[in-house]
Amino acid sequence: MLNAWMWARERKGADGVRGGEKESGRWIEGYERVAGQAADLPGTQLVYVTDRESDIIALMRRAHDPGCPADWLIRARHNRVLPEGQRLWDHATQAEPLVEIRFTLPRRQRQKAREVHQQIWSRRINLHDAQGSVVSISCLVAREMDAPARVTPIEWRLLTNRDEPDLTGAARLIDWYRARREVETFFHVLKNGCRVEALQLSTIERIERALAVFMVVAWRIARLMRLGHNARTSMPDCCLRPMNGGPAFILSRKPPPDKPPQANEVVRLVAMLGGFPARKGDGEPGVKTIWPGMQRIVDFVAGNRYMREVEHQTCVMEWVNSFHRKLKASNYILLIL
Repeated sequence: MLNAWMWARERKGADGVRGGEKESGRWIEGYERVAGQAADLPGTQLVYVTDRESDIIALMRRAHDPGCPADWLIRARHNRVLPEGQRLWDHATQAEPLVEIRFTLPRRQRQKAREVHQQIWSRRINLHDAQGSVVSISCLVAREMDAPARVTPIEWRLLTNRDEPDLTGAARLIDWYRARREVETFFHVLKNGCRVEALQLSTIERIERALAVFMVVAWRIARLMRLGHNARTSMPDCCLRPMNGGPAFILSRKPPPDKPPQANEVVRLVAMLGGFPARKGDGEPGVKTIWPGMQRIVDFVAGNRYMREVEHQTCVMEWVNSFHRKLKASNYILLIL
């Protein structure tokens, strides 16, 4: 996570109109923040990936003016009319498809994981804005073929500054957009797991401090879920160090392992503590069960640490009392002598 900022909508006036800056300006501000990081990260490729709400020509023009210091990839919302009279999406899919790809669509709510077969088109197009300026973009269309019955075919229409006329570049853009699911998972944990929208704090400064902490927690939980989906990955110390000590095994009434456990094994144990049934057809656990399982782990670790502190204090007090008794006895002997 490189950057995060907050903003709030202004209240509507008596006439029902909301004052302040338009929300569309936030998408432009987001790109400017990403582009501002480009100078500090010369060896890193930065890509600004956004959803349909950001399909505005002002954003593309703003990114085009300074020479696009960061790449951008937008999911198209508007089927614009081109100067030739054609619609944007029809014009992009006139030629033969560049490539066909296959990937596994992850399981979602009320939807099982399934194989997706898509055809991809990519075409360079000039867009005109209201001021007569021209912005050169690439329009990529990924359309699912042979979708199962009673399932809406997946079709992605993407706009980008990059010119990707070959199948390798087009497949790369699809992978970039699919990575946006990580962002959705992050905000899902932040809103539903950490419940940041239910915070009842009195000042904006307190809200900002709470969000700073919860964003770190949300990132770690989302990262833990991804590690758990890979059965061959070992649990790294940098993820959640207390878990390697065995709390998940102890609470599950299993002997702690002698060597570092696999991430998939630990995550499933944590999720089972949070209500994951772990049946044969349940797939891998999600954040909804990992989150309460982690809460039980944290409570267990905190309670265990408190018990050790109490035991240490008790041992120190017993030693002090024993020392005082011996000191009194020695003084008594000295007095007799």
